[in-house]
Amino acid sequence: MKLISTFCLLAAGAVFGTAHAQTPQGVSKSEILIGTIQDLSGPLAGYGKHVRAGIQLRFDELNEQGGVHGRKLKLLTEDSGYDPKKAVLAAQKLVNQDKIFAMLGHLGTAHNNAAMPIQFEKNVINFAPTTAAREMYEPTHRLKYATLSSYYDQVRLMLPVLIKEKGAKKICTIYQDDEFGLEVVRGAEAALKTLNMDLAERTSFKRGATDFSSQVARMKAAGCDMVVMGTIIRETIGTIAESRKTGFNPVFMGTAASYTDLIHKLGGKGMDGFYSTMTVQNPYLDEASQPLRFWANKYKTKFNDDPSVLSVYGYIGADLFIKALEKAGPNLTTDAWVKAADSLVAPTDIFGSPPMSFTVTKRLGSDLSRLSQIQDGKWKVVIDYANKR
Repeated sequence: MKLISTFCLLAAGAVFGTAHAQTPQGVSKSEILIGTIQDLSGPLAGYGKHVRAGIQLRFDELNEQGGVHGRKLKLLTEDSGYDPKKAVLAAQKLVNQDKIFAMLGHLGTAHNNAAMPIQFEKNVINFAPTTAAREMYEPTHRLKYATLSSYYDQVRLMLPVLIKEKGAKKICTIYQDDEFGLEVVRGAEAALKTLNMDLAERTSFKRGATDFSSQVARMKAAGCDMVVMGTIIRETIGTIAESRKTGFNPVFMGTAASYTDLIHKLGGKGMDGFYSTMTVQNPYLDEASQPLRFWANKYKTKFNDDPSVLSVYGYIGADLFIKALEKAGPNLTTDAWVKAADSLVAPTDIFGSPPMSFTVTKRLGSDLSRLSQIQDGKWKVVIDYANKR
């Protein structure tokens, strides 16, 4: 009798263990836990707060309609302060303590690179990171999904078009001395190679720098007439402002990292003329497009803050993630979600996103980008996808 009882207990344990293994962490009958790591207190807090709000808006819309297959989405946020070391601690907390199902919209290249090994050890998806580095989808990994055309491709494909249009002869670069900035430089080098040109001067700065006078002086001395910028917010504004002050007025071109309304809001009139590669449009409250204007004002009402393109990144990432959840069905597992995502096809949207799709071997939603310029204090698209005008 004792032997039978022991056998029954072992069998029950085996069944429980199997059932437990099939239910991924962060998933219950009524809720799915999603994590995000943002800069809420450092140099990119303006970005981080908007990404988080964009995700939250889409989650709230879904939850108000009853969730997905009866489950509501709960967003758990940790602050990295834009420090990769803090991002590691944040990932450890979200993955091991909070036990999230997936990471969504994590901000920063070095930060994602530091966090992903922690996630993958526990089978936690990394979806739509807020960075356009190639490492977000290369090498291919079953839990890696990216939505932003890489900084490398943005610059590689758009720089030659702008050089020819402006007749530029000496191309220089200023870049953040980390993987983000180096990707911009690599894209510039690849672009210039197609034109039999080289960088006339390259200057860099450490993450968090505030003084760019020496870099500007070097580029001015080199006679640069176009500057490729591996910069984000304050480095973009600081470099251009310092250049204007010293009478150095080349064509400045940034990437999607500097495509934000914060550039013209904080930098003022001196930012007019600045170019950035981009995909989705910044959602101005007086936008000509009625659906985009409606969305922007809905966001403003909810958060008492004007939305930015970072809000849109968060919202779109959340929306794509939800589409895969819907497709995965009620018996949610990581494998079911991955299978659903790998056959996902999403058309263009009200924000002007390119159509996106994923497969087992293609984990970048789209490699297309456009070019915008600040004109009279607002971003305006000047070159459309595939260089269409």
